[in-house]
Amino acid sequence: MTALAGATPDALWATSLRRWNTVCWLLFAVMAVGLVAIDRPGESKYVALVLLGGVVLSYAVLDRFPANPVVRPHVYLSVLVVALGGLAYLRGNYAALFMVTLPHYWMFGRTPRASTVFLGLAAAATLAASVLRQDGWTVEFFTETLVSTVLVVAVGALIGLWAHSVVGQSAERARLITELEAAQAELSEAHTRQGAADERERMAREIHDTLAQGFASIIVLAEAARAGLDSDPARSAQQLRSIESTARENLAEARELVGSPQRPGQAAAGSVAQTLRRTLDRFAEDTGLTVDAELADLECDQQTRIALLRCTQESLANVRKHARASTVGVVLARQPYGVELEITDDGTGFVVESSSGFGLDGMRKRLAELGGRLTVTSSLGDGTRVLALIPPAAAESGGTT
Repeated sequence: MTALAGATPDALWATSLRRWNTVCWLLFAVMAVGLVAIDRPGESKYVALVLLGGVVLSYAVLDRFPANPVVRPHVYLSVLVVALGGLAYLRGNYAALFMVTLPHYWMFGRTPRASTVFLGLAAAATLAASVLRQDGWTVEFFTETLVSTVLVVAVGALIGLWAHSVVGQSAERARLITELEAAQAELSEAHTRQGAADERERMAREIHDTLAQGFASIIVLAEAARAGLDSDPARSAQQLRSIESTARENLAEARELVGSPQRPGQAAAGSVAQTLRRTLDRFAEDTGLTVDAELADLECDQQTRIALLRCTQESLANVRKHARASTVGVVLARQPYGVELEITDDGTGFVVESSSGFGLDGMRKRLAELGGRLTVTSSLGDGTRVLALIPPAAAESGGTT
């Protein structure tokens, strides 16, 4: 069925229109039976049947074939206006047809203005025909016909305008719901993309801090072992053992990365000092550098322990690759403002502002996730100082010894 004002009505409104449509067809049938069986034969009877037949035929064509090129909505309303005027002139029982077809003006008028115009034309046609049938402006015309027609038209206009408003609001609500669903889908997709990007960044950082550093250490150790095979076989043997140990550690790290990650906040196995001490001993053994360490015996949660360990590993890797230092100092202490890790070297230093690389950025991001910060101080020829600070809220979640 053609919708009001071209909008798609909701289910309740569509159901109501279908019911009204059924009533309209029943009325057409009753009027046709009445004209055939009750009215006396005569010219007026056949004219009335022709008028009613024109309305029924036009309505049937429009209802069954809404896209047909001949009987368009306004054509049907024009036929209805003419039929109502003709029936009002021939007999006085046109009112039932007028009342039942009131919704058609709003169904097929397309716009409130067009609907009101056709409704007004129908009222004018019936009133004019009634005046002609009653031979002038009689008292009966004013007290019965005029008053009843005006009331019917007024009520029909109010109901039609209200229906247009309801359908318009329903269409707007449907549009807003569609837009909201589309926005939610886009937001969900954006969250998914962001989650994937964050996971890729996390994996890249973990691989850099673990596997990449281990492979770099293996390369350095292999080069040193190859160079000392003839001159210092014992040293080369020790470096080969370090290569084997580093490879095993890398294999364990790789298995941990592809397995289930440890949940944040889970208590670390042992203190962070013990973890850093093992890392420093390995570094001193592999490089031959002097390592001075002052490590407070602290208990931290897993995230804090990993952050301090990764910062230490990255700093030592930079010392190994770039600093050309002879001594490295490491201090781990608990301060009133949090846990502080300081790593210094007496190497060549660098210009911090012009440096770029994944390592320093990775450390900064890892510490930022815990609310901490990284400070790097260095200059050419004066060594480097790396200071990592993790606030108490994160550092103390695992407690202290």
